[in-house]
Amino acid sequence: MSTVFEAEVLRVWGDHTDGAHDVWHLRRVWALARQIAAVEGGDLEVIEAACFMHDIINPPKDSPDRKQAASLSAAHASQFLAAQGMATSQVNAVAHAIEAHSFSAGVTPRTIEAQVVQDADRLEALGALGIARCFNVSGQMDAALFHGGDPMAQNRALDDRAYALDHFEVKLLRVAETLNTATGRGLAQERVTFMKTFRTQLLAEISF
Repeated sequence: MSTVFEAEVLRVWGDHTDGAHDVWHLRRVWALARQIAAVEGGDLEVIEAACFMHDIINPPKDSPDRKQAASLSAAHASQFLAAQGMATSQVNAVAHAIEAHSFSAGVTPRTIEAQVVQDADRLEALGALGIARCFNVSGQMDAALFHGGDPMAQNRALDDRAYALDHFEVKLLRVAETLNTATGRGLAQERVTFMKTFRTQLLAEISF
């Protein structure tokens, strides 16, 4: 079914491009979700559909519509999957998983499927890949790499809209603390360690 989901996502996205939220992101989330579900369980049909359709409505990060992205994606997915003949109970489970994946939406995942999808998507925000995606999105928003005079915000307020490195403290390192499953938390540990090592190296390179 992955090709069917991908085709619908690409149709909706059209010419819109987002290096941090492309089809490869969807494929990686699905691969991580399968890895987690192999241990934690869950309906793979629901998990697969949610993984591929969780970003189908993808406004820019600085758009006023961004906070509604998950609910809009869930609504679109529900309509599409119902038309494909998916059982109503599964459609509802997919919609919940999509709504719950969003960090900003604050929806608690009530099912193992939603927990798996949320963990898989949040793992993408960590490690070397998380760093790459962070700086990509910050570039889209015309943010600086870091505050040149106070990169660790020792004497200023954190502002991840203005500085990419601030996003580590504002959100990314907190994401690792929100993972639901033991499998997800285990996968996150190495990624978080690398992010902290990267930050230490970056600070060493920019100090003068």
